[in-house]
Amino acid sequence: MSASYYPVHPCLRAAVSHIMVVDLHLPGPAYGRSAPFPPTPQHSLNFYPGDATRSRIGQQSFAELPACTIIGPQTRKVDLAMGTHHRFVTVAFHPGGLFRLLRLPMPELLDRPLDAADVLGREIRQVSEQLQEARHPPAMKHIVEAYLLRKLGPGTPAGPLEHSVRLMLQGNPADTIDNMAAQSCLSLRQFERRSREILGYSPKFFARVIRFSRAYRLKVHQPRATWTTISHHCGYYDQMHLIRDFKEFTGTTPKLITQEILAAPLTLQDDLRL
Repeated sequence: MSASYYPVHPCLRAAVSHIMVVDLHLPGPAYGRSAPFPPTPQHSLNFYPGDATRSRIGQQSFAELPACTIIGPQTRKVDLAMGTHHRFVTVAFHPGGLFRLLRLPMPELLDRPLDAADVLGREIRQVSEQLQEARHPPAMKHIVEAYLLRKLGPGTPAGPLEHSVRLMLQGNPADTIDNMAAQSCLSLRQFERRSREILGYSPKFFARVIRFSRAYRLKVHQPRATWTTISHHCGYYDQMHLIRDFKEFTGTTPKLITQEILAAPLTLQDDLRL
């Protein structure tokens, strides 16, 4: 998948990691094949100004996603089916960034994509309409960035809690939840409670999602790598722990998810930047 990445205005950097724009044409019949999208530690605001994107969880029927969809904490694999003109703009948030925008406890969004217009109102519909008229990725980026500047303003720097959970993305195995709570100037109980509020789940579970996502994306990039090699590289104690996480987060085994990756019209997480 070819994607364009854009850094954001300095006033947004406390909340937003980057803006990504994808614009491509897919071969074959529209919505003929689906692509797996398992959990990632990244929350996002996704715009679909091209053909609609359809999604499903498990054996549900595919349903069309709203023109702008809020994606919060995810613990289950979603299958996505695209039209022939796959066009989307993603606002990728730092951990805690989506909470800054919405001011909603993230557990309310757990495995529940939301129509952004229901939460953010008429202005987000206007952004979606402007994106449909835009022709080039830089123009799309500027449209979305202007909206975020109006909503988030100059913002405040990341606090100790946000800084601690963002360090978890770097995967330091020597760090512990106790140490991160201390770095956040919070008791362990306060750290757990506040982390659930801004992430959607406990810091320990967040660490599991990070490790699983790293293993999945490594397989996407290196399909010939064995799962044993991947489990060691990503910090799993052994391959059985990796298999346990794959069953929990995808509902299937590493072997079967590999077949889904190879059969997909595109690999949606190969360019994910965390």
